[in-house]
Amino acid sequence: MELKVYNIKGEDTGRKVSLNDSIFAIEPNDHAIYLDVKQYLANQRQGTHKTKGRSEVAGSTKKLGRQKGGGGARPGDIKSPVRVGGGRIFGPTPRDYSFKLNKKVKQLARKSALSYKAADSKIVILENVAFEAPKTKNYIDLLKKLQVADKKSLLVLSEPNKNVYLSARNLQTSSVSMISELSTYNILNANFLLLTEGTLAEIDKIFKA
Repeated sequence: MELKVYNIKGEDTGRKVSLNDSIFAIEPNDHAIYLDVKQYLANQRQGTHKTKGRSEVAGSTKKLGRQKGGGGARPGDIKSPVRVGGGRIFGPTPRDYSFKLNKKVKQLARKSALSYKAADSKIVILENVAFEAPKTKNYIDLLKKLQVADKKSLLVLSEPNKNVYLSARNLQTSSVSMISELSTYNILNANFLLLTEGTLAEIDKIFKA
């Protein structure tokens, strides 16, 4: 598959680049995508949820009534879960939600996500992206010229660029990521994927068989 290359002004340079079919044109594996996205979201969870059980609630342990003859259930202490202010039965406790996923599965998931974007013509190739100073207006102008300003977009850079990052930071529908931070979730969460020529070369290296 060949795509046009655009410059920083959003103009067609007249050049084209070929996407690697072994990365951008594979048969997508939906289960691998599911596992990778599930792991990504699980890693975002802090797992610090906690409620107090019967042994942790403040209160007296004195039995509130007689064992028999009360005309109801056998009374316990005031910390009983069936009483107002008592402990919670089987409440949440701190835990780690992360789980292991094989490297090849994660790689397959990313390839599948990139293939979906390529098949839907949602990938835009840029010659290079660099601003002399951080300015949100410049980044918005670029998105408008690429006709993706009203869509959720993800710009993937091959090397850090502070001015570009700061220019896009205040935009809710646009984000900038390094190639090393690229995840299946981020790829699928964006309507359009903006890649530089340098990023394409890095992707070929990373996913090289």
